[in-house]
Amino acid sequence: MRWSALLVLGAALGTGAGACGGAEPDERMAGDASPVPPESTTASDSGATAQPDDVRVVFMGTSLTAGMGLDPDSAYPAVIQRLADSAHYKIHVEAAGVSGETSAGALRRVGWVMQDPADVVVIETGANDGLRGLDPDTTEANIKAMVDSVRARNPDVRVLVAQMEAPPNLGARYTREFRDVFMNVSREKGVTLIPFFLEGVAGEATLNQADGIHPNAEGARRAARNMWRALSPVLREVPGVLDR
Repeated sequence: MRWSALLVLGAALGTGAGACGGAEPDERMAGDASPVPPESTTASDSGATAQPDDVRVVFMGTSLTAGMGLDPDSAYPAVIQRLADSAHYKIHVEAAGVSGETSAGALRRVGWVMQDPADVVVIETGANDGLRGLDPDTTEANIKAMVDSVRARNPDVRVLVAQMEAPPNLGARYTREFRDVFMNVSREKGVTLIPFFLEGVAGEATLNQADGIHPNAEGARRAARNMWRALSPVLREVPGVLDR
C-alpha cells in the first residue's frame, strides 16, 4: 500500500491538527473470497428505518465511520447497507462514528452505544492512537475491554475488529507493535479480524478528499467493498439474515 496519507497525518498531528477528523479532548484474518455484489441503486442507506426483525449491525468507529466530509449516504457504512441489500441480507446498519476519537474515548462510549444489544458489531478504532504515538499496549487493552463490554450485552454477538495502521515515520518497532495490537485482540478474544480496509485507498489522491486524509465518495465505496469481503461471511452465519 502507499503510506503518503499516513505520513501527512503524522505531520498534521505534529502541528496540532486533528487526526482522522479532529482532536479529541483526551490523550489518553477473515477476509474471504466472497463475491462483492453490485450496489443497488435503490437500496436503503444506514439512515433507513429498521424493521423489527432486521439483524442489527453496529459500526463503532472514528471519522472514517462517521463519513467526515461526505453525505451520510456516501460513507462506508451506508455503502455496506446497500451491498447487504443487494445480497438480500436482512440487516440494518447503524453507524456510530466520532471524529478524532481514540480507543480510550471509544471504550467510554461503547456502553451507551450498546444500550440496545446488537447482533454484529464492527469496531473501527485505534487509528488516532497510532497517529498520536500512544502506547500500543494501552490501545490493545482498550479494544479488548470494548469487546468484553459488547459481549456483556449479548453473549451471542459477532464481533469484528478492523486492522488499522500507524504511520511509518514513528519507527519500524512502533508500527510493528501497533499492527500486532489487532492480531492480538483477534486471537485472544476470538473475534474476526478485518484486513486494513483502506488498502488501495490510503495515499491515492484521486480517492481522497482535499485534506489527503479522508476518503471521498469513490474511496469510501472501495473501502466498503474491502470490508465487505470479511463481513459478508460473518453475516451469513447470523440466524435470520437470509430469511425473507
